[in-house]
Amino acid sequence: MKAVLTGHTKGLGAAIAAALLARGIPVLGLARTRNRALESRFAALLRQVELDLADSAAVAQWLAGDALRSFLQGCKTALLINNAGTVQPVGPLETQDVAAVGRAIALNVAAPAMLSAAFAQAAAHAQERRILHVSSGAARNAYPGWSVYCATKAALDHHARAVALDKSEALRICSLAPGVIDTDMQAEIRATSPQRFPLRARFEALKRDGALTSPQDGAQRLVDYLLDEKFGRDPVADLRG
Repeated sequence: MKAVLTGHTKGLGAAIAAALLARGIPVLGLARTRNRALESRFAALLRQVELDLADSAAVAQWLAGDALRSFLQGCKTALLINNAGTVQPVGPLETQDVAAVGRAIALNVAAPAMLSAAFAQAAAHAQERRILHVSSGAARNAYPGWSVYCATKAALDHHARAVALDKSEALRICSLAPGVIDTDMQAEIRATSPQRFPLRARFEALKRDGALTSPQDGAQRLVDYLLDEKFGRDPVADLRG
């Protein structure tokens, strides 16, 4: 078994990487920077590629090489976790930076879709291929100020639904909402002005009331779900039930 994971350097992604590595599962991490802490703990199991996933041309160039196929060679079960993402730009439509919109769509949608297609091809030899998109409640509910984030996460949900209908041999997919995790993204949300994100008080209350899940607990639940025999029965799921 081997896993490919995006955004493995911080927050939920770093916790997912640690959870996989602790179980002896080799991980290929894709992010703009390296995770030095995990590198020192799991040197034999962790490979890292410094790649800007918001740069679709750079992603395409890397995928045109042989690194992904080489990493997955010989494994019976191949895993892809599309975790990297951004909540920015936040705010009403007329306040959104156009370049930031483009980068968000590239990171949140284009990169997962490109990696999924490349992964399915590179792991064609595997007895089982599993793809997990890290989704959000924002994919299923519209929030003011989050038009880009809501739309991009909804795109992942619909991507999973459509891929599941293809009924590709030995391939399972799920777009999974992990719950509200206590990460830097949550701090970023709480730092946003109410004018740009009117629901900020709700997220402040989650932090104040201790209702946020730790990255470690969230990662363990996500990995348990990914490795469970039921994975893929529902193309869209939520760990909150």
